[in-house]
Amino acid sequence: MTGPTAGVAFKPQHFDEAMAASAVGLWFEVHAENYMVDGGPRLAMLDALRGIRPLSLHGVGLSLGGHERPDPDHLAAFQRLVARCEPFLVSEHLAWSRIGRRCLPDLLPVPRTAAALDAVCRNIDIVQSALRRPILIENPAHYLAVEARWSEPDFLREIVRRTGCGLLIDVNNVAVASNNLRFDPVGYLDALPHQAIGEIHIAGHRPDPNLGPALLIDSHDAPVADCVWRLLDRLLDRCGPRPVLLERDGDIPPFADLMAERDRAAALLERKVPANV
Repeated sequence: MTGPTAGVAFKPQHFDEAMAASAVGLWFEVHAENYMVDGGPRLAMLDALRGIRPLSLHGVGLSLGGHERPDPDHLAAFQRLVARCEPFLVSEHLAWSRIGRRCLPDLLPVPRTAAALDAVCRNIDIVQSALRRPILIENPAHYLAVEARWSEPDFLREIVRRTGCGLLIDVNNVAVASNNLRFDPVGYLDALPHQAIGEIHIAGHRPDPNLGPALLIDSHDAPVADCVWRLLDRLLDRCGPRPVLLERDGDIPPFADLMAERDRAAALLERKVPANV
């Protein structure tokens, strides 16, 4: 596999070590909303990073799953950041977080209905037209069942067909949702439109403090679980090597510990490269 292989979610406290890292294929992903500013040290760090490593931008606030169109000011700021950073990938969530001028601090679930599909596809079209490039849509974690006309893989497939977007498959979200809603995670991965997958996320999760392992929380504050590594291996068998991103947003360990997990993903990717490539 050439180009970006396994990456790490960038944290400012790791800037010096990130700049000095020598791992082949290493790349960094940032949450776009943390850098949608007019100047200052945050953008200076991104400018320095993009000078030596590929960057991807991962949005959390466009509310693509809402019935309202994306907020034009938010989208314009997102567009400016994309133009500045020239990321090799841009992604957002299949979720909603805004009602009018009220923004909610969560990624809320989208029902898989005809009306929701129309709204999601309209919003993706608006964003892709503004950015003049396709984006990737991330599958959500689930804690409660939603109204559903389609299975989630079929819903994602229809979004891809109608908009031309790609998919970001978060394997940890699949592990969490399959545990909480009692479905087969392998069957879910096998049913995805694999040709549309442009990026894969891995992360850690924790059991709910009250309900224990009956309810897993997509916490991003723990090492990647064994079940997630197994699902990643299965998905790579189906779709072939794709850029894999290690997320860590809480209880941040030393950079070397993150790189050790990242290197495990890179080694797995290397084993998936056909021998004649």
